[in-house]
Amino acid sequence: MKRIYLLITAVICTVLTLSSCSDFFDEDSTYVINADENHLTNATDTIYSVTGILNKLQTIADRTILLGEARGDLMDVTAATSSDLRDVANFNIADNNQYNVPRDYYAIINNCNYFIAHADTAMKNNRNENIFKAEYAAVKAIRAWTYLQLVINYGRVPFVTTPILTKEQADQEYPSKDIQGICNYFINEDGLKELVDQEYPNYGDIKSLPSPKFFIPMRLVLGDLCLWAGQYMDAARYYYGYIENKNGMNTSYPTTITQIRWYYGNSNYTGFTYWDFFEDQESNTADAEFITYIPTDSIPSEPHYSQLRNIFNTTADNDYKASLVPSAYLKNLSAAQSFCHYDQNANRYVIAPKGLLIDHSDGDMRLFWNWGQYDNDNFVNANGDRYTRQYITKYSTRNVRLYRRMLVYLRLAEALNCAGYPHFAYQILSSGVNRTVITDYIAPYYSEDKAQMLLSTFTFPDARYVLFTPEQSGTSLGSNANTLGIHSRGSGFTPMNPDYQMPVNPDLTGQELLEWQQRKVEDMIMDEEALEFAFEGYRFYDLMRVALRRGDPSYLADKVYNRKGADNEAVVRGMLPDLTNTANWYLKWNGQIGLDIK
Repeated sequence: MKRIYLLITAVICTVLTLSSCSDFFDEDSTYVINADENHLTNATDTIYSVTGILNKLQTIADRTILLGEARGDLMDVTAATSSDLRDVANFNIADNNQYNVPRDYYAIINNCNYFIAHADTAMKNNRNENIFKAEYAAVKAIRAWTYLQLVINYGRVPFVTTPILTKEQADQEYPSKDIQGICNYFINEDGLKELVDQEYPNYGDIKSLPSPKFFIPMRLVLGDLCLWAGQYMDAARYYYGYIENKNGMNTSYPTTITQIRWYYGNSNYTGFTYWDFFEDQESNTADAEFITYIPTDSIPSEPHYSQLRNIFNTTADNDYKASLVPSAYLKNLSAAQSFCHYDQNANRYVIAPKGLLIDHSDGDMRLFWNWGQYDNDNFVNANGDRYTRQYITKYSTRNVRLYRRMLVYLRLAEALNCAGYPHFAYQILSSGVNRTVITDYIAPYYSEDKAQMLLSTFTFPDARYVLFTPEQSGTSLGSNANTLGIHSRGSGFTPMNPDYQMPVNPDLTGQELLEWQQRKVEDMIMDEEALEFAFEGYRFYDLMRVALRRGDPSYLADKVYNRKGADNEAVVRGMLPDLTNTANWYLKWNGQIGLDIK
C-alpha cells in the first residue's frame, strides 16, 4: 500500500481566492489509503478503501458532538473540564487545541476524492449489476457531509475535489469556499441527485454492529445542504423523500408514539411511564430510531475509543467527575413547558402543576428522562469520598450518533416553515401529520395551487400514518396508532394543550402575518430541537443557521450568553468574545484556515 501523507494548510483571502497547497504534506500527518494500481478494480481493494474512510470518520467522531454542544446554550463546563474543552466552550480555541485539527477532515476528503476518481464503477458482475455503485454513492455522501461539517466550523475552507498524491499537485492553487459555496457545489454536483435511490453497502455485522448504519443517506445530506443554502422547499422534499422511501414502497416511517409522561390518578401525579424510548434502538430494523452512527472502539486502550461517555457521565475513568452538565438555560426551558395530561376517567385535560414534581420533571419530561444527578450513597471506592453522580442516557453507548428519525422530522418542519408553510411545521410539532391533517388543518390556509402542491408532494397516507388519539393518552396505547406530534414526546397530549397553539395575530394579515407566524413557529421549532436533541451535538449549528437566516447574530449571541441563566448573563458575556461578530463563531488554524484570514 502507498501511504501518501497529507497536511491541509491554505491561505484564505477574500470571497474567491486561490490557496497554495505546498504545505499539505507532512510526515506526521494523516494519509491516503489506496492500492498499488491507480484504479480500484477488485472487491478487496474497494472494500478496504471504503472501510479506511469509515476508520477516518472515527477520528472526528467526538468533536462532531462536542463542537456543536459545548459552544451552545444547553450545556455548561465544570471544574473537571479539560482546558481544551473549556476553551471550546469559551470560544477561545488555539491552534494546538485537540478539537482543532482540520487536517483530520481533509484526510477523509482526500480518501473520498481518491475513491471517487479511481473506483471502477462501470465494472459489472455476471448478472450485469454494477459491483461498486453502492460504495461509490456512499463515499459521495460522506465527502459532501464532511465538507459541510468542515465549513460550518471554519467558515471558509480550501476546496479540493481531486486526490492530492504528489508534491506537484500540492503546489497547485485551489479555491476556497464559504458555507454557501460548499452547499451550492454539492447540491448541483453532476450525478449526485441521481444517487439518492442507490442502495448502500451492507457488509453484515462488524463487531456486532450492523454495517448499513455506518453510512449517511444521500437524501439527508442533500436536505441539510439545501437547508443551509436557503433552498427550503428542496430541503423539505429531500427530507420527506427519505421518510417516504426509508422502508421501501408502500411502507411508513412515522414519528412513532414514544412518550415519557406522568400517570394521573385520584387527582395526583403518582409516577411516570414510557413506551419504547429511543436510546438503544441502533439496530438495522425498520423501526429503529437511529439512522447513522460512527462506530467507535469498546476498549479505552484502542485508538478510536470515544470519550463522550466519560465527558457526559461520572465514571471510574474520570474519577467520577463529569466535564459537561446541563445548563441553567436548558433546565429553565424544560420547566417552562406545560405538561398536558388527558384524564381518561373524567374525560378532561389537566395541566400538571409546577413546583411539585421531582428531579427536573416539571414541564417537559425529556430532560428528566435523559439526565439524572444523584447524591445519595455515592462514594468513590478508593477513598470513600462522596460524589454527585451524573448519568446522561444518550451516552450509554459507545457509538457516536449522527442522524435519527426525529431529526429528519424536525428538519422537515424547519424547511417547510422557511418555505412559507408554518401551519404544516406546527402540525409536525403538535399532532403529527397524515393526509387528513394536511387536508383539514394545513391546506385551507394556502392558495389552491399551494394546497395542491402540498397534497401531491407530502402525501402521508392515512392508512400508513395513524394518529395517536386523546383516549390513548391514558395508561394504555392503541394497537394501530404510530404518529404523534413531537412535542408530545415529553409534554403530554399537545393538541389539547391550551399553552401550545399555532401563533395567531389578529392585527396582521397577508404577507405580514405569514412572516410573523414563520418567526414564531421557528422559535417553537428551535425550542423543540433543544428539548429533543439536548446533548446530541446539534445545538450550536441550529442557532448559527437561524441567526444567519435572520441576519441577526444576536439571536445566537443572546442565547449563548444566557446559558447560566438570565441572572448570570452579564458574567457569561464578560467571559466570552463578542458573539455578535460572526467571525468569532468559527475556528481558525495556524493562520491558514478560517473566516478572519486577511
